[in-house]
Amino acid sequence: MLGRSSARYGRPTARYARSLAAAVLAVAALITAANAGPARATPAPPAAHGSER
Repeated sequence: MLGRSSARYGRPTARYARSLAAAVLAVAALITAANAGPARATPAPPAAHGSER
């Protein structure tokens, strides 16, 4: 094990950093979508006065 470099425990590689950034962005997007709530419906057109009995 003398031939092993310490790079394994050093700075994360670019691939690892990109994967982590993508995961963080995905979680942030899911949280934002969950907190947005349902879309607002358009108001219903006024009903004719004679149709309600």
